[in-house]
Amino acid sequence: MPHSRLLSIARKEFLHIIRDPRTLMIIFIMPVIQLVMFGYALNMEIQRVDLAVVDYDRTLHSRRLVEQFQGSKFFHVFGYEGPLSEAEKLFLTRKARVILAIPADFGKTWQRSVSAPVQILVDASDPNAATIIRNYCNQVIQLFNQRYGGQIPLPFEVRSAIWFNPDMKSTYFFVPGILALLLVMISALLTSITISREKELGTMEQILVSPVRPYEIILGKVIPYVFLAFMDGALILLIGIFLFEVPFIGSLPLLALLTTLYIITALSLGLMISTIARTQQVAMMIAVIATLLPTVMLSGFIFPIASMPELLQWLSYIIPAKYYLVIVRGIMLKGNTISQLLNQVFFLGAMSLVLLTVSWRKFSVNLEK
Repeated sequence: MPHSRLLSIARKEFLHIIRDPRTLMIIFIMPVIQLVMFGYALNMEIQRVDLAVVDYDRTLHSRRLVEQFQGSKFFHVFGYEGPLSEAEKLFLTRKARVILAIPADFGKTWQRSVSAPVQILVDASDPNAATIIRNYCNQVIQLFNQRYGGQIPLPFEVRSAIWFNPDMKSTYFFVPGILALLLVMISALLTSITISREKELGTMEQILVSPVRPYEIILGKVIPYVFLAFMDGALILLIGIFLFEVPFIGSLPLLALLTTLYIITALSLGLMISTIARTQQVAMMIAVIATLLPTVMLSGFIFPIASMPELLQWLSYIIPAKYYLVIVRGIMLKGNTISQLLNQVFFLGAMSLVLLTVSWRKFSVNLEK
């Protein structure tokens, strides 16, 4: 008998979903659009940086250095005829982001096998971009030294290897993060309007007089969204793998299992919001505020948690996406197993239990009023 009541509520909620085109758009259309937008917009790779060359030397050696920059995909090189003080004004007009100044004695100094300095000026109004551009410049100069600097014996040789992302593609980092962001947003947003919708439509009174227990109502309303959110996650994952070419080297069943746990956590959060809010509009606003900014700012999606102030690091412990990001990146890129993710599984499970318990208690109080 309890199972039949539970399934009836789940069926009723599922019919509400498929009859509402707005909900279907939120579930299937909005995540695809956001994934494509985020996937292409969140890119730490900078290409075709405008670089102005002020060459006071004009020798074979200076031309080789300029050609080394021209051969890089990261720079768009153009010459500047004039003093360096005038070239610096290119920063103000945004015609250049880097200036390469080659002194007049560069070639002669190079021929004496002495260190030949050059000056590189970088527009640091965007400090993150400036750091990346400076690294690009260092790479080009290092390649130039290896090519033309001669064979200088070193006491030791360093051979470095980059694991899990050898090409340093930012999409490998951001696409799993977008999956975590969209799942928590969509899941919490959808369930946040379930109870509040009953209040607005006036059908809550019918539920109050029915022989249905609070936990049956809560589970019956959550079950359809677990199924739909899982389909949503599978769709996002397929787009990430085939469109953005993010590798998947771990266990798909393990990711599916832990994604379900993450979805239940997000749905529990939305359900708790739904028991508090009186209208669908208020519930949706709270859901967006509670998921979007915390996930973007405090989960490690974009900014490293270790570099945050201590207070924000403590706040990050209550963000579900913080734990799921470790899971999805670990399984997709590193091939992590369940034994290496027990800490994240424990926290997600505990958060789900707490949120479901709070929702059940809050809803029980509403039924008794």
